[in-house]
Amino acid sequence: MNKGDRRVEGTLMVQVRAVTVALATTALLVTAGCSSGGRPEPAGPSVSAGTGSTPSRSAPARSAAPEETPPAKGSVKVLRTVTEGLDTPWGLAPLPGSGLLVSSRDKGTITRIDEKTGGKTLLGEVPGVAPAGEGGLLGIALSPDYASDHMIYAYLTTASDNRIVRMLYDERKPSGEQLGAPDTVFKGIPKGVIHNGGRIAFGPDRMLYAGTGETGDRGLAQDKESLGGKILRMTPEGEPAPGNPFPDSVVYSYGHRNVQGLAWDGRQRLWASEFGQDTWDELNQIKPGDNYGWPVVEGIGHDPKYHDPVARWHTDEASPSGIAYAEGSIWMAALKGQRLWRIPLNGVKASAAPESFLKGEYGRLRTVVSAGGDKLWLTTSETDGRGTPVKGDDRLLELEVG
Repeated sequence: MNKGDRRVEGTLMVQVRAVTVALATTALLVTAGCSSGGRPEPAGPSVSAGTGSTPSRSAPARSAAPEETPPAKGSVKVLRTVTEGLDTPWGLAPLPGSGLLVSSRDKGTITRIDEKTGGKTLLGEVPGVAPAGEGGLLGIALSPDYASDHMIYAYLTTASDNRIVRMLYDERKPSGEQLGAPDTVFKGIPKGVIHNGGRIAFGPDRMLYAGTGETGDRGLAQDKESLGGKILRMTPEGEPAPGNPFPDSVVYSYGHRNVQGLAWDGRQRLWASEFGQDTWDELNQIKPGDNYGWPVVEGIGHDPKYHDPVARWHTDEASPSGIAYAEGSIWMAALKGQRLWRIPLNGVKASAAPESFLKGEYGRLRTVVSAGGDKLWLTTSETDGRGTPVKGDDRLLELEVG
């Protein structure tokens, strides 16, 4: 499909059959997942048995509702392009009622999008953002008390570190002046030209979670005293959350290379997407205090010291960023892979091989969030310096999934 073809407007229905994975070739998978040599031949995405989350006071309370049974095969329908012309969109946060907030990594701004008309309103520029490489203004999230405090949280790269700030949003003020001065909630997360992490989200427990990267310094991922290569869990004020696995620490899990997506399923279990290096990208089900292996293990290691991923992909098929939960599945946006992955869940593992949709249709895909029910919001990422933007990029899409 040429560049023009992948931008065809209108309704798109894609249905693909699940990929059958030869799980019996365990020895081959172990060799490929731990190899330090050349890239193995692509074998497509694979799933593992995974490890379930054990109830504990450090994990969000589970819902009593039974697991939603996903359909045997999925579908994706692009309902419409909501808006175009976004500059390096990264974070996306739906507002209560109507409207979506989107952050610009390189411009350091937050913009409100009218999801009905596609109209844009600039809230303002976030002071202190120092964009470079993969750093800048990254994830955004609304306060769990947004209805009363109107606070927006943002993960950003400064001249010295990565940090989380919060700002008052006052939509009564003129465009460009609607953001209050940032209040630093948490600082000191290592920064780099690469692997800055950046996804933040409030969990069902009303605690703030943040995915960080190891900045290219691999040793940080295994160092529990470092904030790099971790998933962090903290109170809205930036203190270690009650019940965290390590005393007086915000570290929730470690051994990560570059966490880019966070989402909770119907049982309130945390899932995270992670960039691999040369061989395997990962989707992990997160248990507090667990070690996810990097840099000792990339992909499946079959070593009890490290938590194996539930699903993995070769890096040219994924390079995953945001994830969302809808209709019994995790939906994962892929950058280099230029597609949307569906990972159907059943219990604590993937119930079938992942399916891909929209391959090459819209280029690099950055962030996907739930729009309620069977709807998703999805942003492209063609203007991030690694894409090949065409007229209209970047875009916000509305999807219907099943």
